[in-house]
Amino acid sequence: MSQTARTRPEGSDTALSQAYDTALLDLDGVVYAGGNAIAHAVESLGTAHKGGMRLAYVTNNALRTPDHVAEHLTELGMATEASDVITSAQAVARLMSEQLPQGARVLVVGGEGLRVALRERGLEPVESADDDPAAVVQGFGGPDLPWGRFAEACYAIARGVPWFASNTDLTIPGARGIAPGNGAAVEVVRIATGAEPQVAGKPLPPMHRETILRTGAKRPLVVGDRLDTDIEGAFNGEVDSLLVLTGVTDGAQLLAAPPQHRPTYVDADLRGMLTGQPEVVEDGDGFRCGGYTATAGGERLELDGEGEPMDGLRALCAAAWTAGGDAACELDGGKALARLGL
Repeated sequence: MSQTARTRPEGSDTALSQAYDTALLDLDGVVYAGGNAIAHAVESLGTAHKGGMRLAYVTNNALRTPDHVAEHLTELGMATEASDVITSAQAVARLMSEQLPQGARVLVVGGEGLRVALRERGLEPVESADDDPAAVVQGFGGPDLPWGRFAEACYAIARGVPWFASNTDLTIPGARGIAPGNGAAVEVVRIATGAEPQVAGKPLPPMHRETILRTGAKRPLVVGDRLDTDIEGAFNGEVDSLLVLTGVTDGAQLLAAPPQHRPTYVDADLRGMLTGQPEVVEDGDGFRCGGYTATAGGERLELDGEGEPMDGLRALCAAAWTAGGDAACELDGGKALARLGL
């Protein structure tokens, strides 16, 4: 994928599971939410894998170890090995190991996944600023993370040690809705210290590097639900992406996406991996996909026709992204999206 501003979703005559050798799948909001598999995920991924596509699960959530994630996926019906799971904890641990001496103590604000990843890189997790840490690392610690952990981080950072974060996702989807993510916790420490962490997770290069090193993917497809992590990470890594609408991104956010947040393909859920993607074509003053034609008016986006809702959304993306150019589209797409039930 080039770094030029994408003006429309691409089409594909071939099923995406055949066009790409490896799917780099986000977990929360794509494969599961709140511990339960998202509709069509198990069947779609099983079919893709049987057809020869490698499945790699790439998550910014640093709480659980790859072993635990693989066990959970297997329980949901997707046979998975720990080596198929890549976490932001692994990415930040590698980043730290390149800057710290072997055996260095690291103050951990997070869960077991972070501690395991640090030990794998020869670093020693510690619990207190009084343990003379060489660095602080922060990762998602779940709802039971004590408030006092933030204080320990602040004490150590105030003494001048470097600060790292697995990721800065402000939210995380769950069974009951959207909850604060690690990025919200990072903001607590940032506000208290005025410091800036080195961040490893999506959409930044350390996470993409970790993923490619561990999977050996030659033609990967990033599959995610977040524009600012999954899709921007694919953009930064110059690889193609599929956005699925099973997580935090809605139609309005997609239409307003700036260039770095515009996916190569758009679909409702993971069944989109098993099919080709319809082409969006320029049609007079608008863009046509399937039975829908979208145009950019003076103040809003217009949609005519009928057919599959996703075709209408793809046509609207083309109209919005073309109007936006190198910036976000500011035209109102609410009425057009309502026609599609989006």
